[in-house]
Amino acid sequence: MNSFVKAVGVGFISLGLWSSTALAQDSWWKTAAQPYQGATIRGISESTPASKYVEQVLGPKFTEETGIKVEFEATSWDQMYDKAIKDMEANTGIYDFVYIEQDIVYTYLARNFLVDITKSLADNAKIASPDFKPENFTTFLNYFKDPKSGNVMGVPMEAFIKPYLYRKDLFDDPAIQKAYKDSTGADLKPATTHDEYTQIAKFFTEYGADKELWGTTVQASSSHPAAFYEFFESIAPTFGVYNWGIDGTTFAATEANGGQMNSAAAKKALNYWVDLLKYAPPESTSSTWDEVAGTFAAGRAAQGLVYGENAAWIATDESKSTVVGKVGVSLPPVEAGVMEAAESGKGYIGYYDGGAFGIPHSSKNKEASLLFLQYIGQASVQTDWALAGSRIVMNSTYDDPKIVDQDKKMNGYYTLMREDGKLFAGAPPFPFHSQVLQVVAPFIYKAIVGEIKPDDALDQAATAAEAELVKLGYRK
Repeated sequence: MNSFVKAVGVGFISLGLWSSTALAQDSWWKTAAQPYQGATIRGISESTPASKYVEQVLGPKFTEETGIKVEFEATSWDQMYDKAIKDMEANTGIYDFVYIEQDIVYTYLARNFLVDITKSLADNAKIASPDFKPENFTTFLNYFKDPKSGNVMGVPMEAFIKPYLYRKDLFDDPAIQKAYKDSTGADLKPATTHDEYTQIAKFFTEYGADKELWGTTVQASSSHPAAFYEFFESIAPTFGVYNWGIDGTTFAATEANGGQMNSAAAKKALNYWVDLLKYAPPESTSSTWDEVAGTFAAGRAAQGLVYGENAAWIATDESKSTVVGKVGVSLPPVEAGVMEAAESGKGYIGYYDGGAFGIPHSSKNKEASLLFLQYIGQASVQTDWALAGSRIVMNSTYDDPKIVDQDKKMNGYYTLMREDGKLFAGAPPFPFHSQVLQVVAPFIYKAIVGEIKPDDALDQAATAAEAELVKLGYRK
């Protein structure tokens, strides 16, 4: 992320990026913000491309139009959660808006951390912008609604899938295609099965032995939750193991009790994923999502699963990527029957990620923050934000000529997201998200470094997860 930040710089700060529609709304924003002029609202978010656009473009523009100052802290994923949660727990009111990742929203709702945006605007019509229309958002907004009331609790600011990126220049090279055919007997094309993916990874690792090129990326940090997320949210679903292998009704994790966390399919998935480390760059056991994107952008891997928020800069930013014009996009490989399950709505093939900005219950500037969240929720600001961060939260954004043009440069990433996004899913609605992550992740780390076998890791992880769920009162 940070590398992209440097590329973004302050170049976005250009009045030329702003549509006449936004400028025409100045008078409404100025009038609505009159009681709050001079106020300062503070927000915190992960340092993602989409967040940096808020910091460098949307925040300053909002200040210009309303007189409300925006202080924005874009930091690491770990620090972002640590600071925001401590602030909300202690009710100190340091932050007026916080990033809510899709997978943590159910925990925040269970703890009553968030202001009800729908209700707040209904109660104070003077600050309800006519240009903030929840119906304009994609169905990704549903992840940020209170399941009980249906009210909006967060305004989506980024949404993306995690696709399969591959080096199109390598896959399309006739000499490499012949070498692959001679070596494997198969045609070289993006993998649709795990066996094909491994075969391609092995081939390119051997082919690239003297070229600083490996067969795949693996998001397998042995000390960071990124490894947990890659396995349970990107790999396991492609083997038909959904919702982390936890039954959402009985809260069983072990196969003996009806869960799937240590099922045969889950063990096959973890063995496959750990085995890929043989064909991945040496930095992979220290790689989070940031390093995976950097590895692919540096041309060190022939293929990999890469979060879509990085797709735009990897495919188009020559100042930071060595593979501009060389990036192909496809769906992740799956086991037999998994694609059919996803198409019928009974499963999914990968992670639909993203987040929203919400207002903590502890905020001391709720009305000014409501104005800001509506400001970033206007259709008129979405296109340039999407160009900067490979994120789309409104259906209308897909048809903008700027996005259509960028989609061509990205070999159809936005088209893939629009047409096949329904095959992906967000995290399960578990209020115990963080607690289970903490007890399960260490076993994944041990499997990565070879301290225990993958089968044993999942047996122990499933038992630990169930014990935690009993402790928390979810499972009897």
